[in-house]
Amino acid sequence: MFEDVERILFHRDQIQIRVAALGREIAAAYSDCGDALTLVPVLSGSIIFLADLIRCLPMKMKIALVHVSTYPGKSTSPQAPKTVLELTGDVSNRHVLIVDDILDSGRTLRRVQEMLAECGPATIRTAVLLRKPGKAPPDVRVDFVGFDVEDQFVVGYGLDFDDHYRNYPHIGVLRPECLA
Repeated sequence: MFEDVERILFHRDQIQIRVAALGREIAAAYSDCGDALTLVPVLSGSIIFLADLIRCLPMKMKIALVHVSTYPGKSTSPQAPKTVLELTGDVSNRHVLIVDDILDSGRTLRRVQEMLAECGPATIRTAVLLRKPGKAPPDVRVDFVGFDVEDQFVVGYGLDFDDHYRNYPHIGVLRPECLA
């Protein structure tokens, strides 16, 4: 696995420091919402980010799940989003924080934000670990961003290629021959 990565963009230590800082930012933003916070991770790419982030949030919260896939199989460009798992849990009148791995084309987040808006939450905010500023559409709002990255296909820390590399501890770029 490690030999498939051409270069590392963010080492695990950098990621942990940034996730802890995001946790402080998010905790401050929700400091007055009592126990009415629900995190909605977008599966499967956000699972490691979520696991680390929630341990940095010193407050009561619920978790509801949604699974939307935009990069099926060996795809390295976004496809039409496919809802694999509808929202689990009731988010009506709750403060919702969507947690996703990356804002790229915005297709996934747009779909999830629209889906959740129909459920009557008190508020919706979004946190992403990575954002591609050159591709992120202006109509898809994110409130918390871990890192901005160039427009390249990245893996690790939950991000995958053909369901592999999610357990790679850093965020990196695969060798071109591995994307064939």
